[in-house]
Amino acid sequence: MASKKCVKPEGQEPDEIESQVAAELYNLEQSSTELKAELKELYFLSAKEVEVGGKKAIIVFVPFGLLKSYHKIQTRLVRELEKKFSGRHVIIDCILDDLVYPTEIVGKRTRCKLDGSKVLKVLLDPKDQVNVETKLDTLSFVYKKLTNKEVIFEFPVTDL
Repeated sequence: MASKKCVKPEGQEPDEIESQVAAELYNLEQSSTELKAELKELYFLSAKEVEVGGKKAIIVFVPFGLLKSYHKIQTRLVRELEKKFSGRHVIIDCILDDLVYPTEIVGKRTRCKLDGSKVLKVLLDPKDQVNVETKLDTLSFVYKKLTNKEVIFEFPVTDL
Protein backbone atom coordinates (compact mmCIF):
# COMPACT_ATOMS: atom_id res chain seq x y z
CA MET A 1 0.00 0.00 0.00
CA ALA A 2 2.99 2.31 0.46
CA SER A 3 3.28 2.49 -3.32
CA LYS A 4 0.00 4.46 -3.45
CA LYS A 5 1.72 7.32 -1.60
CA CYS A 6 3.98 8.06 -4.59
CA VAL A 7 2.01 8.65 -7.79
CA LYS A 8 4.18 8.48 -10.90
CA PRO A 9 3.22 8.79 -14.58
CA GLU A 10 2.18 5.50 -16.14
CA GLY A 11 5.14 3.27 -16.86
CA GLN A 12 7.46 4.93 -14.33
CA GLU A 13 8.44 3.31 -11.07
CA PRO A 14 9.47 5.17 -7.90
CA ASP A 15 13.22 5.24 -7.31
CA GLU A 16 14.83 4.20 -4.02
CA ILE A 17 14.37 7.50 -2.14
CA GLU A 18 10.75 7.84 -3.36
CA SER A 19 10.03 4.30 -2.18
CA GLN A 20 11.54 5.08 1.23
CA VAL A 21 9.49 8.28 1.62
CA ALA A 22 6.32 6.46 0.49
CA ALA A 23 6.97 3.68 3.01
CA GLU A 24 7.52 6.16 5.85
CA LEU A 25 4.34 8.10 4.99
CA TYR A 26 2.40 4.84 4.95
CA ASN A 27 3.94 3.74 8.28
CA LEU A 28 3.06 7.12 9.83
CA GLU A 29 -0.49 6.81 8.51
CA GLN A 30 -0.80 3.39 10.18
CA SER A 31 0.91 4.21 13.49
CA SER A 32 0.30 7.90 14.27
CA THR A 33 -3.13 8.60 15.71
CA GLU A 34 -2.68 12.37 15.31
CA LEU A 35 -1.67 12.18 11.61
CA LYS A 36 -3.70 9.15 10.47
CA ALA A 37 -6.78 10.96 9.18
CA GLU A 38 -4.83 13.70 7.39
CA LEU A 39 -2.32 11.32 5.76
CA LYS A 40 -4.99 8.97 4.44
CA GLU A 41 -5.75 11.12 1.37
CA LEU A 42 -2.25 12.56 0.80
CA TYR A 43 0.31 11.44 -1.76
CA PHE A 44 3.31 12.96 -3.48
CA LEU A 45 4.66 13.09 -7.04
CA SER A 46 8.37 12.60 -6.51
CA ALA A 47 11.18 12.95 -4.01
CA LYS A 48 14.81 13.83 -4.54
CA GLU A 49 17.79 13.68 -2.25
CA VAL A 50 20.16 16.63 -2.65
CA GLU A 51 23.36 17.63 -0.95
CA VAL A 52 23.34 21.03 0.73
CA GLY A 53 26.61 22.22 2.23
CA GLY A 54 27.86 18.73 3.08
CA LYS A 55 24.50 17.64 4.52
CA LYS A 56 21.74 15.74 2.76
CA ALA A 57 18.18 16.94 2.36
CA ILE A 58 15.07 15.32 0.89
CA ILE A 59 12.73 17.41 -1.24
CA VAL A 60 9.20 15.99 -1.51
CA PHE A 61 7.25 17.37 -4.47
CA VAL A 62 3.50 17.51 -3.88
CA PRO A 63 0.59 18.27 -6.24
CA PHE A 64 -0.73 21.82 -6.26
CA GLY A 65 -4.19 20.71 -5.10
CA LEU A 66 -2.85 18.97 -1.97
CA LEU A 67 -0.53 21.72 -0.77
CA LYS A 68 -3.05 23.21 1.68
CA SER A 69 -3.67 19.77 3.19
CA TYR A 70 0.08 19.28 3.59
CA HIS A 71 0.41 22.71 5.19
CA LYS A 72 -2.06 21.71 7.94
CA ILE A 73 0.24 18.93 9.16
CA GLN A 74 3.58 20.02 7.71
CA THR A 75 5.33 20.83 11.01
CA ARG A 76 4.47 17.48 12.60
CA LEU A 77 5.00 15.53 9.39
CA VAL A 78 8.43 17.03 8.67
CA ARG A 79 9.51 16.40 12.27
CA GLU A 80 8.51 12.72 12.02
CA LEU A 81 10.12 12.22 8.61
CA GLU A 82 13.37 13.87 9.75
CA LYS A 83 13.52 11.41 12.67
CA LYS A 84 13.04 8.48 10.27
CA PHE A 85 15.69 9.76 7.85
CA SER A 86 18.44 10.22 10.46
CA GLY A 87 18.15 13.98 10.78
CA ARG A 88 18.25 14.76 7.06
CA HIS A 89 16.23 17.87 6.37
CA VAL A 90 12.88 17.25 4.70
CA ILE A 91 11.31 19.95 2.55
CA ILE A 92 7.77 19.75 1.19
CA ASP A 93 7.60 21.61 -2.08
CA CYS A 94 4.99 22.61 -4.64
CA ILE A 95 7.08 23.72 -7.60
CA LEU A 96 4.46 25.80 -9.39
CA ASP A 97 3.59 27.89 -6.34
CA ASP A 98 7.21 28.38 -5.40
CA LEU A 99 8.19 29.25 -8.97
CA VAL A 100 5.62 32.03 -9.52
CA TYR A 101 5.57 33.40 -5.96
CA PRO A 102 4.47 36.13 -5.05
CA THR A 103 2.04 35.91 -7.97
CA GLU A 104 -0.91 33.65 -7.24
CA ILE A 105 -2.14 30.86 -9.48
CA VAL A 106 -5.81 31.50 -10.26
CA GLY A 107 -6.45 28.53 -12.56
CA LYS A 108 -4.97 25.43 -14.15
CA ARG A 109 -5.91 23.43 -17.20
CA THR A 110 -4.37 20.31 -18.69
CA ARG A 111 -4.52 20.22 -22.47
CA CYS A 112 -4.27 16.76 -24.02
CA LYS A 113 -2.94 16.77 -27.57
CA LEU A 114 -3.84 14.25 -30.27
CA ASP A 115 -0.40 12.62 -30.00
CA GLY A 116 -1.08 11.81 -26.33
CA SER A 117 1.19 14.48 -24.87
CA LYS A 118 -0.09 16.84 -22.23
CA VAL A 119 0.53 20.54 -21.69
CA LEU A 120 -0.31 22.25 -18.44
CA LYS A 121 -1.73 25.77 -18.77
CA VAL A 122 -1.36 27.86 -15.63
CA LEU A 123 -3.33 31.08 -15.26
CA LEU A 124 -1.66 33.73 -13.13
CA ASP A 125 -3.26 36.60 -11.22
CA PRO A 126 -3.69 39.56 -13.63
CA LYS A 127 -2.82 42.11 -10.93
CA ASP A 128 0.84 41.01 -11.25
CA GLN A 129 0.89 40.94 -15.06
CA VAL A 130 3.08 44.05 -15.40
CA ASN A 131 5.79 42.58 -13.16
CA VAL A 132 5.70 38.97 -14.36
CA GLU A 133 4.82 39.11 -18.06
CA THR A 134 8.46 39.32 -19.19
CA LYS A 135 9.36 36.23 -17.12
CA LEU A 136 6.80 33.77 -18.51
CA ASP A 137 9.23 32.03 -20.90
CA THR A 138 11.82 31.75 -18.14
CA LEU A 139 9.27 30.26 -15.74
CA SER A 140 8.25 27.67 -18.37
CA PHE A 141 11.88 26.75 -19.03
CA VAL A 142 12.74 26.36 -15.34
CA TYR A 143 9.63 24.24 -14.71
CA LYS A 144 10.52 22.01 -17.69
CA LYS A 145 14.08 21.66 -16.38
CA LEU A 146 12.91 20.71 -12.87
CA THR A 147 10.04 18.40 -13.79
CA ASN A 148 10.55 17.47 -17.45
CA LYS A 149 6.94 18.58 -18.08
CA GLU A 150 5.60 21.23 -20.44
CA VAL A 151 3.80 24.22 -18.95
CA ILE A 152 2.42 27.43 -20.43
CA PHE A 153 1.99 30.39 -18.10
CA GLU A 154 -0.57 33.00 -19.13
CA PHE A 155 -2.99 35.53 -17.75
CA PRO A 156 -6.77 35.14 -17.94
CA VAL A 157 -8.49 37.19 -20.61
CA THR A 158 -10.84 39.70 -19.02
CA ASP A 159 -13.81 41.23 -20.79
CA LEU A 160 -13.92 44.99 -20.48
